[in-house]
Amino acid sequence: MFSTLIHKSRGGVHVPHRKHTAECETVVMPAPEKVLIAMSQHLGAPCIPLVKVGDTVEVGQMVGSSEVPVSAPIHSSVSGTVTALKELLLPAGRTTLALEITSDGENRVHSSVKPPIVNTQEEFIEAVRASGLVGLGGAGFPAHIKLNPKDRDTIDTLVINAAECEPYITTDYRECMENSWDIVSGVQTVMEFLGASRVVIAVERNKPAAIAELSRIAASVTVPGRTVTVKALPARYPQGAEKVLVAACTGRRIPVGGLPADVGCVVMNVTSVSVLSRYLKTGMPLVSRRVTVDGSAVEKPQNLQVALGTPIKDILAFVGLKKPVRKLLFGGPMMGLALMNDELPLLKQNNAILALAEEDVTEIPASTCIRCGRCVDACPMQLLPTSITKAYYAGNTDELKRLSTMNCMECGCCSFSCPAHRPILQTIRMAKDILRATK
Repeated sequence: MFSTLIHKSRGGVHVPHRKHTAECETVVMPAPEKVLIAMSQHLGAPCIPLVKVGDTVEVGQMVGSSEVPVSAPIHSSVSGTVTALKELLLPAGRTTLALEITSDGENRVHSSVKPPIVNTQEEFIEAVRASGLVGLGGAGFPAHIKLNPKDRDTIDTLVINAAECEPYITTDYRECMENSWDIVSGVQTVMEFLGASRVVIAVERNKPAAIAELSRIAASVTVPGRTVTVKALPARYPQGAEKVLVAACTGRRIPVGGLPADVGCVVMNVTSVSVLSRYLKTGMPLVSRRVTVDGSAVEKPQNLQVALGTPIKDILAFVGLKKPVRKLLFGGPMMGLALMNDELPLLKQNNAILALAEEDVTEIPASTCIRCGRCVDACPMQLLPTSITKAYYAGNTDELKRLSTMNCMECGCCSFSCPAHRPILQTIRMAKDILRATK
């Protein structure tokens, strides 16, 4: 079923889409000679290595896990030998252990890889955890935690996020076009075990082919007493952010510091629900993912299915470079993280690698704030960015709390819209660090 009813939300900005790879079918990249499997590829506690240097591992074998609830197990993406245990500096500044695995080129599958038996809610949650699935849209939140909310009886709506509002990235779009039946299968399964009475599949209007395909599969879902609706949302960044998405699809407002579950919703990325469907059918955990490789330095922008742990330099060598790389990003230009080098490996939550040449990295010096209020108009959370930055420089933590600084989703709309080119987002991030340290 298709619906045009959209609840209006404030803020956001119009960004250039640059979806160069939208019609590029996914290409499977051969596994590299070595992978570096980080023990932290999700929000929450890092995993503890389950293997040691010299051990032989196989594809799909669990090589890292944690007893802490908010975590997700890690699996080997190749078969071969563990040749090193290294300390890895992640893009956000944290360090983690990482297993270096030298591939034997055989890609042997581990004996544990088999479809799970799922008949109850408990078995379903355990299967989701065993899959190693995290939010593939970039958040990296463990899926088994999201699908097991404390007050499950209050959940009535499952929102499938196919908005993909960041420039360049087309991984979710390709999932819609290439694996629509996995999406519908995953939706039906999650709907059943979550107990949701309705599903809303949200996609931006600038993807008409995806809207048509999603509408077709939505019409095939026949579950008594439950509905699946496709909503075409305005192409306005950050339409895919959870709080913005829930408001646009349901009219409900997530409270400050709250989660979608607080207003009866669970939000899942469209690729996440599709990967879950495939895991339940095959038992193969999350060992590879689709990633958009694009940017003005890239010779042949495309979508690749890549083994997790593959070094970025190998991925860039596969697509080719036509110009020197001035800036390298994990993710999109709005919320992505700048990388120090190309030695880092691909992680579960990385949906894009952008290699930008000099012409796309213009550094304009910041000038004095002119109090125009554009950052206030652009903020989808209705915050006061100028007041927050003033309180930060004054060291006024009480004022930072009063201004709901922690409710900033770090979308970057404020910096994008600032005519004075002030580093508003970076300042707010530092303000949030101060508030975390004072708890």
